[in-house]
Amino acid sequence: MDINSLKIRLSLLSSLRNLLDTPIISAYKAVLDAKTADDFTNNYASLCHKIYNTGDACVSVLNDISCDENALTANLENPNQDIVNSVTLDLQTISEILKLKTKDFNKYIKNTFPELTSCSDFMPNLPKCNEFPFSKCSELLEHYKTNGFGFFAKASSFTVNENGKILPVLCPDTITLKDLKGYQRQRGQVIANTVAFLNKKPANNILLYGDKGTGKSSTVKAVAHDYADKGLKIIELSPRQIHVFPKICELAKNSPYRIIVFMDDLSFDREDDNFATLKAFIEGGLTGKPENVLLYATSNRRHLIRESFSDRQGDDIHVRDTLETITSLSDRFGLEITFSVPDKDEYLYIVSELAQSYNLDIADDKLNMLAERFALRRNGRSPRTAQQFIRYMLTQENI
Repeated sequence: MDINSLKIRLSLLSSLRNLLDTPIISAYKAVLDAKTADDFTNNYASLCHKIYNTGDACVSVLNDISCDENALTANLENPNQDIVNSVTLDLQTISEILKLKTKDFNKYIKNTFPELTSCSDFMPNLPKCNEFPFSKCSELLEHYKTNGFGFFAKASSFTVNENGKILPVLCPDTITLKDLKGYQRQRGQVIANTVAFLNKKPANNILLYGDKGTGKSSTVKAVAHDYADKGLKIIELSPRQIHVFPKICELAKNSPYRIIVFMDDLSFDREDDNFATLKAFIEGGLTGKPENVLLYATSNRRHLIRESFSDRQGDDIHVRDTLETITSLSDRFGLEITFSVPDKDEYLYIVSELAQSYNLDIADDKLNMLAERFALRRNGRSPRTAQQFIRYMLTQENI
C-alpha cells in the first residue's frame, strides 16, 4: 500500500481513533500530513526519535491499544457488524503503517518533496519492529477479554500525586506473601476476602489495625503483588487525597479489573471533613463505589478517629452519640483484622523463619539471644524489628 493511500486510511481510523492521540501513531500521522519539506524532515526525525526511545514501535502501539477504551470495549459481549468491520479496517491500517521502512519514505519524497532527494543518504533509519499481531476484530476482541483494557491496563499498582492525578507505579514493591512470616491467621483472612473479590463473590472492605511494625501494610502490598496476574489492581491513596475517590470510581466503573484502594495509616480528627466524605463513599452515599472496588485500610487505632477523655464524659445521650460518631467509619469495614505485637515465642519464630530464608548460618541459641537483645535496644518485638535484626546480622557476616 502506497504512502498516500495510508495517509487517507490513517485519517479514517474510527473505532480505534484514540490511537491518533498516542505518541507513535500521532508521530506517523505528522510525517504523512507534512505540507512542506521542512515539516517532513522535522516530523520524520521526531518519529525516529520516539521509536528509538520506546525500543519497538509495535510494542508501544500494542500497549496503547490495550489501554484504550473504544466502541469494541464497550460492546465486548456482542459487537455489531459495523463495529467489527471498522475495527478490522483500523487494525489493517495500523499494521501497514508499522511496516513502513525508510526506503518507502525515500520513494515518497522523490515525488512529494523532490528537493529532499539529495538528502536521502542522511535520513535516519526506521528500526524494524515486531510483527503486529492483530489483523481482524475477533483477535483483538479475544485479547481484550483475556487481558483486560483501559486505564488500569497500564500497570498493576497506582499512586496519586499531589495534584490528584492517578499515575502508574513503574517499579512497585515486589514483596510477596512468602516473604512475610507469622500472622498466618490474619493474612489468611485477607487472602480469602481478596480471592472472593476476584471471583466476583461478596467481599468486604478491610480494616487492618494494631501495633506498628506488625506487617499490616506489607500484607496488603504482598496480596496485591501475588494476585496481580489475576487482574487485581491497587491504588494507594493518602487520607488527605480522599477527594480523588470520585475520580477513581469513575475510571473503575467500566473497568474489567478488580481494584483495591489502599489507605495506609488511616486516622482522622473529629473536625476533619474527610471523615464524613470517606464514610459516604464507602456506604450510604448517592454516588457510592462501584462493585469492582474495595477499600483496604491500615491504622494503629480501631476507631480511626482520635478520641479524647472528654468524649466519654457528660450525660448518657452525649456519650452514646459521641461514641457512635467515633465508631461510624470503622463499622463500615465488614472485616476488621487485628495485628498485635508478637509475644517472645512468636517473635523468635519469625526471626528463625527469616534466618532460614536468608540462609543465615548461626546456632539457634545464639540467634535467639542476639534477637532479644536487638529488640530491647530497638522498639520492642515486632516483625519489623525481626527483619531489621536479620539484615543487621547479614551485614556482620561480611565484616
